[in-house]
Amino acid sequence: MKAIVLERFGGPEHLMIKEIEQPVIKSNEVLVKVKAISINPVDAKVRSRKAPLAEDLMQYDPLILGWDLSGVVAETGNEVTGFQVGDEVFGMVNFPGHGKAYAEYVAVPAEQLVGKPDNITHVEAAASTLAALTAWQAFDSYGKLRPDDKVLIHAASGGVGHFAVQIAKHIGAYVIATSSSANRDFLLGLGADQHIDYKNIHFEEVLCDIDFVLEAIGGDNFQKSVKVLKPFGSIVTLPSGYTQEDERLAREKNLHACYFMAVYSSGRDMEQIAALLEKGIIKPYVSHVFNFEDMAKAHQQIETGRTIGKVVVKL
Repeated sequence: MKAIVLERFGGPEHLMIKEIEQPVIKSNEVLVKVKAISINPVDAKVRSRKAPLAEDLMQYDPLILGWDLSGVVAETGNEVTGFQVGDEVFGMVNFPGHGKAYAEYVAVPAEQLVGKPDNITHVEAAASTLAALTAWQAFDSYGKLRPDDKVLIHAASGGVGHFAVQIAKHIGAYVIATSSSANRDFLLGLGADQHIDYKNIHFEEVLCDIDFVLEAIGGDNFQKSVKVLKPFGSIVTLPSGYTQEDERLAREKNLHACYFMAVYSSGRDMEQIAALLEKGIIKPYVSHVFNFEDMAKAHQQIETGRTIGKVVVKL
């Protein structure tokens, strides 16, 4: 089968298509014939060895990146009861770990997959994995977003952010979204109640009494976000790199603070995502679709930091 192998850490030119052996599944696994793969910022950070996960993956040869996929069941292990050959499935594979999703066939623990709703394509399903899970787990596992909470979502037009806006509205929160002015209408169309153009408005000067912040920028944005939160509010930050000063400020306000959220594979959470997709409550926005042979271009796009919604590679 064809797979994209990372020959060494560095630029996207080190992603090479190679013929390798098709994986042999374990008794609890499903062999998925891949139709679409979602590309995330973490893919590029691991590739360039700028993410801690890269150190854990150095032991693998071949090293195959990728965690998000949608496809068709080609084979099931003898312990698998929930899926049959021919079923359309999607999920996030073995994250954080060696997902090996950049391939024509991928062995996936059955517990990490769910059935693909009929009303979405494989491209849309692949887009609705790591990013959607990150938003869901931020609000459900790492913090508890409640109806009528005021939530501030930074980088709201990105992969995680655009799902977070939709999920927060479904929960019943009042959603304040930050992005450039160019994406204002996009975010209001997703359901955001208020938009802040981060290039021209300092959010910490115009907001107060926020219940929950989803912080996706890093740097001093954490401390600015702490300023606008209510005492005993919640802040979940996606980038690593928080400081002792960050922790001190959060503690002084008695905040529930998660300084570095690590999304994790979960079939149970994917069932929630699938149900929201099937009902049309959330919908992925896919701004770029690349062919498998153009994986390097997909990485270059995600590294711009300006992608609206999601980048997907189709097979």
